[in-house]
Amino acid sequence: MAIDAKLVEIIACPVCKGKLQLDREHNELVCRFDRLAYPITENIPVLLENRARKLDLDELPG
Repeated sequence: MAIDAKLVEIIACPVCKGKLQLDREHNELVCRFDRLAYPITENIPVLLENRARKLDLDELPG
């Protein structure tokens, strides 16, 4: 079971309150502004800054 698309539309980045983008390939929610990728564990987004992975510019999804 995948994360619900409606949920992705309403949750926001806990750092900047901006929109998150679903990266299905890595099973993460990505904030392009802060360049952070939040993991999705057992279909539950883990929106904790200390659990987020920092992204390089070349890692940002299209």
